[in-house]
Amino acid sequence: MKENRQTSVFGRRKEPHTVIIARGDHIRHFVVRPWLAAFIGSTVAAMAVGYLLATSYLVLRDDLLGATAARQARMQQAYEDRISALRAQVDRITSRQILDQQLVESKVSELLARQSQLTQRHGRIGPILERVNGTGGKLPETAPLPSTKPELRALNEKAPVVIADSTASSFWSTKPVSQGYESAADRADRLFVSINRSLRAIESEQIDGIGNATETAFLAADEIAEALEAAGLPVEVDTSDEAVGGPLLPVEAGIQFEARVRELDEALSKLEAVKALAREMPIHNPVPGRPVSSSFGVRRDPIIRRPAMHAGIDFRAPSGTDIRSAGAGTVVKSGWNGGYGRMVEIDHGNGLTTRYAHMSKLRVKKGQTVETGDVVGEVGSSGRSTGPHLHYEVRRNGDAIDPLRFLKAGKKVSNLL
Repeated sequence: MKENRQTSVFGRRKEPHTVIIARGDHIRHFVVRPWLAAFIGSTVAAMAVGYLLATSYLVLRDDLLGATAARQARMQQAYEDRISALRAQVDRITSRQILDQQLVESKVSELLARQSQLTQRHGRIGPILERVNGTGGKLPETAPLPSTKPELRALNEKAPVVIADSTASSFWSTKPVSQGYESAADRADRLFVSINRSLRAIESEQIDGIGNATETAFLAADEIAEALEAAGLPVEVDTSDEAVGGPLLPVEAGIQFEARVRELDEALSKLEAVKALAREMPIHNPVPGRPVSSSFGVRRDPIIRRPAMHAGIDFRAPSGTDIRSAGAGTVVKSGWNGGYGRMVEIDHGNGLTTRYAHMSKLRVKKGQTVETGDVVGEVGSSGRSTGPHLHYEVRRNGDAIDPLRFLKAGKKVSNLL
């Protein structure tokens, strides 16, 4: 019943295998259990696999060792190549650092040289500015002068940045910085380029300022000379342009600066000479701010009421008003002179004399040297006069000429003296 009984899970139960060994009268049997059979089979399979692996290792050992050695050799070669590449890169970086250092030193030397040059230029410009501003004269404000203390200007942040390039033909490179990483040498080069541009701007401003000042000085000198000539006064300063010419050749900045400085010095010398001449000429008002009551020429005589020649002009002024010399010169008369009353006559050279009549008081003596603006007497009504006033005459070689011509010339150039 047990043998025929079936299980609900595995079906019919199988009987174990039995091994029977008979030898003569002796009979032996062995029951082979499933687990034992599985164990024996696994053992045999493992031994077979081990045998095969051992045989394969013995057969393929040389090939495996050779492959391993070759792989190690390739790895070693790769490491050596990498080390060589790194060494070459280090050498390139070191060489570039040396080149950058040499380039930076060269640029610093150039900047120092240019700074020294600018300092020397400021030393040249300083005395010229003192001549312009410290001699009592001035140039029109439309002529900007170079500054004695220029400052470096910051460049626009949006301007293109350049770095050093050893292959560039120019010392200051124009190679644009690539996007991304920027080395310390690149930043230093950008700084040098900014300073270089600023120095060039300062040099250009200096030369342009000196050129403007030179042109304005010549114009002012010509204007004063033309005013004096229009009044009939002699001008010994040569104001004519010389005939010059030649091919146009470029010049270096240093030579150009020296040439501009010489031109400015010549212009200032000419301007100073013309100013000195104008200050000595009798073109200044003897009683500033006082109105003219009688002009030069034929008029009705205030006493006899008939037409008569009036050899000068009359200034209406209260008695005691200071009378000033219209120009520099030497007093040739000081005292009573008939109808002129108390009179002072001053010789200004070149045949020009001025007379100041009807004074109430004399302040100078014959032979005395006077400068422009010196007080020579006081307004009065001495001599042939109907009331306090100044009778003022200008004579050339003894002949009376209209003083208004000289006064107009003096008024025209008063802002330039």
